Amino acid sequence: MLLAIDVGNTNSVFALYDGTSWISQWRLATDASRTADDYAVWFKQLCEIHNIVIGKVTGCIVSTVVPQAIFNFRNFARRYLSVEPFFIGEPDVKLGVDIRIKRPEQAGADRLVNAVGAHVAYKGPLIVIDSGTATTFDVVGADGGFEGGIICPGINLSMRALHDAAAQLPRIAIQKPETVIGGDTLSAMQSGVFWGYVSLIDGLVQRIKAEYGGQMTVIATGGIASLFEGASETIDHYDFDVTIRGLLEIYQRTTKAPLND
Repeated sequence: MLLAIDVGNTNSVFALYDGTSWISQWRLATDASRTADDYAVWFKQLCEIHNIVIGKVTGCIVSTVVPQAIFNFRNFARRYLSVEPFFIGEPDVKLGVDIRIKRPEQAGADRLVNAVGAHVAYKGPLIVIDSGTATTFDVVGADGGFEGGIICPGINLSMRALHDAAAQLPRIAIQKPETVIGGDTLSAMQSGVFWGYVSLIDGLVQRIKAEYGGQMTVIATGGIASLFEGASETIDHYDFDVTIRGLLEIYQRTTKAPLND
């Protein structure tokens, strides 16, 4: 089995692939101070709940935007899984992606993995929207090349900033409001955040398409993307396996070895 780990700024996703399909996915709050022992206790307990034998894990690949977490994830894989983990960005990991930006070393691991995962499943030029701590719009060429994109504050980050900076504005939950015009402070904030982000998504997608030229398929992924389902006019597919699919593809390109249960 392969353990694929996607470490974001807010949450980390652990996913297990048995050689045929993804059998389990679990989410954990990202904390760079969490030790290898902490991960082991948490992971082992979840495996036991789902009747998964931890000793069957034969590979591990990690994408992280939190460099401080690398040391503990490496120790976790070595000590408790008895495997040497691969990390996106290390020289021996074969992305198989042509990075067509001025500073290729600045491309985030998560964005490159998403480019691979999206290209595996969809044809033609793509726009991949990943909604998390930040909202990223990445352009993937028809041949899978990473061609750059846009980075915006995530919806939760914007909402937190609004609450922190304005003394009389409360912290609110993100949800689709019943009307665009808010009748009170709460509904006005909900409308501003929700419809503001829908407009941001649709507006930026239209601008990317106009600049890039031609038809492009738009894929939304990330923990918050489902909020916009049915509201955005430009998103073609909601696909929450883009990142782990990319990690699986990169692992197979790197090792060229079959995964057995």
